[in-house]
Amino acid sequence: MLPGFLTRAVALLLGREGRSLHVKAAGGATAVLGVVMLVGSWAAVAAEHGARGANLTSYPRALWWSIETATVGYGDFYPVTLWGRVVGTVVMVVGITTYGLVTAALATWFVGREQRRRHHLAHGAEQLGEETVRALHERFDRLERLVGGKGEGSGG
Repeated sequence: MLPGFLTRAVALLLGREGRSLHVKAAGGATAVLGVVMLVGSWAAVAAEHGARGANLTSYPRALWWSIETATVGYGDFYPVTLWGRVVGTVVMVVGITTYGLVTAALATWFVGREQRRRHHLAHGAEQLGEETVRALHERFDRLERLVGGKGEGSGG
């Protein structure tokens, strides 16, 4: 079940034909973030291996650290070596960039949806206004014929 879900999620994130560029970019950035977190976890364990005071000593801990670093910053675990901190910086920058892209894509989607709604409402109001004007013209024409016909009959 999970692999099917992951396949659908990746297909949704990477987009298909007809998807907007910002949605494809956000999907691609999310996929890159996933890879960076997985590889970054491995790289952090490798960089921290044998270092004094290292707390990223296993892949599960490093994976938790990577997820935490990509989302909210350092927490329970942190690298103590230079190369571990370099990996942390890369994970953090990719995470911040990805969440920025996803946020921008969502904002663009909401704004576009609102613009389409307003355009639809304005177009409907314009059509209603045209129909109202046409109906008023017809009524005025009828009134003019009625008034004009009565005026001609009473004057002659």
